[in-house]
Amino acid sequence: MQDYQAPADLLRDRIIMVTGAGSGIGRAAAKAYAAHGATVILVGRTVSRLESVYDEIEAAGHPKPAIVPLNFEGAAVKDYEELAMTIEDNFDRLDGLLHNAAILGTRSPIELYDPEIWNKVMHVNATAPFLLSRAMIPLLRKSADASVIFTSSGVGRRAKPYWGAYAVSKFAIEGLSQMLADELDDDRHNVRVNSLNPGATRTNMRATAYPAENPRKNPAPEELMPVYLYLMGPESRDLNGQQIDAQPK
Repeated sequence: MQDYQAPADLLRDRIIMVTGAGSGIGRAAAKAYAAHGATVILVGRTVSRLESVYDEIEAAGHPKPAIVPLNFEGAAVKDYEELAMTIEDNFDRLDGLLHNAAILGTRSPIELYDPEIWNKVMHVNATAPFLLSRAMIPLLRKSADASVIFTSSGVGRRAKPYWGAYAVSKFAIEGLSQMLADELDDDRHNVRVNSLNPGATRTNMRATAYPAENPRKNPAPEELMPVYLYLMGPESRDLNGQQIDAQPK
């Protein structure tokens, strides 16, 4: 899967939403999906970053994307429902959803962990993906071949000391991914759900979590895109409810 060679028209005419699309893995995924024919819905909290990705996609001659500024920390249920209605009005359906947005919080022992930061991390990393998924399921069901990718983490599969709310939120994401995979695995088999652990990647979040690490030893987000393309494309249609690693162990 890491060596997957995606055909140029892999995602032609597909409507794909990417959260956290303004930087890092989300930015790379949005550009990769657009480069392979998708109309990408760019979701994030920083408008200037979304506009930058928008401009890059448009300048490359790919399908014109859409921008949706949304701060998961403060978004209410009605915001997700209104987003679903907007997508239905403009696109009628949703063919893909990459849950990528997340925050790190702090790395500290549980006994010293700030409860306010805990609640914030759990809300952005676990509750927001639930609310977004809940709102998008009817649109995903309207697709002939829809893929949902939840971004996991190594510490969301085996917890490590001092990772606090981030690790717990990623465990929650694994549970949500597995639950949705089973719930949406009906007779139509048109919606698949998998979790993806990108592994150590050259992102700002990684640099914050490991300030003493040489970032050059980790792959850039663009190097992981074969896996992201495979999971979003039709060749992964029979893959459902799986825990996948973007990098070989």
